[in-house]
Amino acid sequence: MPPPCSRCASQRIINLETTRKLGTAVGALAGSLRGAYASLYSPGRLLVASTQFPLSRVATAVVAATTGGIAGATAGNQMIQSLFPPGEGTPWLCLGCGHAFRVID
Repeated sequence: MPPPCSRCASQRIINLETTRKLGTAVGALAGSLRGAYASLYSPGRLLVASTQFPLSRVATAVVAATTGGIAGATAGNQMIQSLFPPGEGTPWLCLGCGHAFRVID
């Protein structure tokens, strides 16, 4: 059970550690999808009237998805990390007033 907000006593708060993990995962997924899509559907070097999909583009898509995933995970982690209050304990964020605080367990 999350503690109430120390500023407004609201019960609508989220754990920032869980949010950081979720932000990292979502950032990695979004970066991977964007990298793969951009490399597969780029307008350059399209084969005319080809019935087979070139395997070199698959390798390029895998590399682009990997690098995009790493960049997305880093961006997602940094966005949530900026919300963390200084100090020790479990970080919480109130959705009612936006106050970030820590509770020592």
